[in-house]
Amino acid sequence: MSDNLVIVESPAKAKTIEGFLGKDFQVKSSMGHIRDLSKKNFGIDIENSYSPQYIIPEEKKKIVDELKKLAKKAKLIWLASDEDREGEAIAWHLAEVLEIPAAKTKRIVFHEITKEAILKAIDNPREIDSKLVNSQQARRVLDRLVGFELSPVLWKKVMPNLSAGRVQSVAVRLLVEREREIMAFHSVSSFKVSAIFYVKDKNNQKYELKAEIPEKFSTKEKAVQFLNSCANANFEVIDIVTRPSKKSPAAPFTTSTLQQEASRKLGFSVAQTMSVAQRLYEAGKITYMRTDSVNLSDTAIKNAEKVIKKNFGEKYHNPRQYKTKSKGAQEAHEAIRPSYLEQEEISASSQEMRLYDLIWKRTIASQMSDAQIEKTTVTISISTHEKNFIATGEVLKFDGFLKVYIESTDEETEENGGSLLPPVKIKDALEPKVIQATERYSNHPPRYTEASLVKKLEELGIGRPSTYAPTISTIQQRGYVVKEDRPGEKRKYHVFSLEKGEVKTEIKSEVAGAEKAKLFPNDIGMVVNDFLLAHFTDILDYQFTASVEKEFDEIAEGKLSWVKMLDKFYKPFKLKVQETTEKSEKSTGVRNLGKDPVSGKPVSVRIGRFGPMAQIGEADDEEKPKFSPIPKHKRLETITLDEALELFKLPRSLGQYEEKEVTAAIGRFGPFVKHNNQFFSLKKDLDDPMTVSLERAIEIIEEKRKREKEKVIKKFEEDSQLQVLNGRWGPYISYRENNYKIPKDKDPQTLSFNDCLEIIKTAADKPAKKKFIKKKKK
Repeated sequence: MSDNLVIVESPAKAKTIEGFLGKDFQVKSSMGHIRDLSKKNFGIDIENSYSPQYIIPEEKKKIVDELKKLAKKAKLIWLASDEDREGEAIAWHLAEVLEIPAAKTKRIVFHEITKEAILKAIDNPREIDSKLVNSQQARRVLDRLVGFELSPVLWKKVMPNLSAGRVQSVAVRLLVEREREIMAFHSVSSFKVSAIFYVKDKNNQKYELKAEIPEKFSTKEKAVQFLNSCANANFEVIDIVTRPSKKSPAAPFTTSTLQQEASRKLGFSVAQTMSVAQRLYEAGKITYMRTDSVNLSDTAIKNAEKVIKKNFGEKYHNPRQYKTKSKGAQEAHEAIRPSYLEQEEISASSQEMRLYDLIWKRTIASQMSDAQIEKTTVTISISTHEKNFIATGEVLKFDGFLKVYIESTDEETEENGGSLLPPVKIKDALEPKVIQATERYSNHPPRYTEASLVKKLEELGIGRPSTYAPTISTIQQRGYVVKEDRPGEKRKYHVFSLEKGEVKTEIKSEVAGAEKAKLFPNDIGMVVNDFLLAHFTDILDYQFTASVEKEFDEIAEGKLSWVKMLDKFYKPFKLKVQETTEKSEKSTGVRNLGKDPVSGKPVSVRIGRFGPMAQIGEADDEEKPKFSPIPKHKRLETITLDEALELFKLPRSLGQYEEKEVTAAIGRFGPFVKHNNQFFSLKKDLDDPMTVSLERAIEIIEEKRKREKEKVIKKFEEDSQLQVLNGRWGPYISYRENNYKIPKDKDPQTLSFNDCLEIIKTAADKPAKKKFIKKKKK
């Protein structure tokens, strides 16, 4: 038995650290938090200074028992959980539950899992920081109070099984407000005029020069009038301006910027980025991945210098120390960087290698020279008009950091720079090849991606590095928000071309409004947002939510009592909950659309027990009202009377197949076709129950039959419940609602009934594996 017991959160971290410490150290994992708030009475003794009531979850009891035994035998216990507030709380819970005497307790922290960092931490232990623990407890208790108090109000006033959260509800508000901006937006068209000119050099060599009119024309009449004025015009270069410019590298990654850039460059979701980064950190490849600091250590800056000079030469090196600008930056960590900068590549999974490559390049680029650029602007006069054509180009004189890394952006812009201009000089006469006026439409504000929503939350000072990923995941899991691609719509636009003195008209088409991996608030998210905004203004107020984050920071600094902070918030909040429960009206987003022309009854839409629905008639009518679910691509706020009435044409009969009727309809889980009492889901964004044909329905039916047929490898007459099936991860045995793995040395095709029973018996004799819940960052 080792004299020293080191406790970390995860097995991967334990394995890496164990490699750095000698035989005198035993490293064990707590598998994240070992205690959580009880669900009984909120898990908080409100009358007793908001004292948290912690319990050890059933799945953690075995781990706790094991750690208790090891802790009693060890001379020293080193609590090595993460260095943020969540990690501090885990260390405190371990000390409390394992009943470790203060004299035996050593708290150590490090922001990278390298031998040097671990040994340095062992040499510099400290006590558990009660201020950080209090800050984490304040966040946990406040979020529990908000969630447990608000959710029952939503069940009563909106619909059952809803929930609310302090930061999550604010995130939903951002999405709802952006969606309403988009719904209110009216696109207008204008005309962009561009030209291709011929220019000749002194050897009579002909080059093409692209230019454009900076201002757009508001109507096609004005655009055509301008083109006609150019028909007999002379074009001359009247000005050439060349000026030097530079581009500087972006700061090293914080949690937020890593999430944004991994989304843009690698297509990773926020949760995926954090999961991959966690694995890299625990394997000792990168520094701690939850940070809002852009600071680099002196050691990292020196190591970057060596790598840059070795790989690129001295002129590419320019050391920098960046300053953190984000609101309420709390963690005194480094930026996210490779643990060993000299290690350009790693051996790992594809995702880990790609993210590591991104982090390495960003870190190295931050210590490299500016890129030197020469920008040239050419002004071209029109003899028949006061407007001028402008041609722009740039020459990269020195690539600097661009040799390694170029930062992406969320904005979709039409660039007219970066091209190399042909040789021109003032007073050169230009010959037009073509002058073109192209119709362009204004774009609505962009919908948020996961990464751009994180960026917005950070700008507002809402949330912290540990909260971004769980916030984004939670609002999707609750069904308030959906992340998906949506196809655009075909749109026609005009192109007028002046060629050889004559204006020609062409009508082209383009796909506009296509969305990829964007966040869309659902109807229920919008209705819940409106209800909370009407009755709990503070909870959804951006400044209020940011000020709460600042108070958590003040608690961490010892400047504010967490009990006083909670008391100031909870007492007025509790009164508001009671008032809203007793006095507010039910909120279902109801809209009256008009009257059904057939029955004369009112037609309305609202949130029902199972989601958005349309209704013909009223509850107190003698004849029962008719109901129909509203499909996901329609909105409560914008659906028209005609569109709602169309829904009542469902279920729609498509015809007969195999002497049985085929119908199309919409159910709780989306659109489907029904045949012989079986249901077949229609493909999202491809099939519409209002228009799907019998032929397409038969295709869908046969596709599902084929899949199900291929799923069954073997059945047995001896027992119909026993089957050998094909699953997502290969063949397996299914028996009485349980699944059993088939050993690698067995052929699924030749398994007998007795073979299957033997495999089932062997599996039943093995002790069941405990399912562990991973630590969730709050």
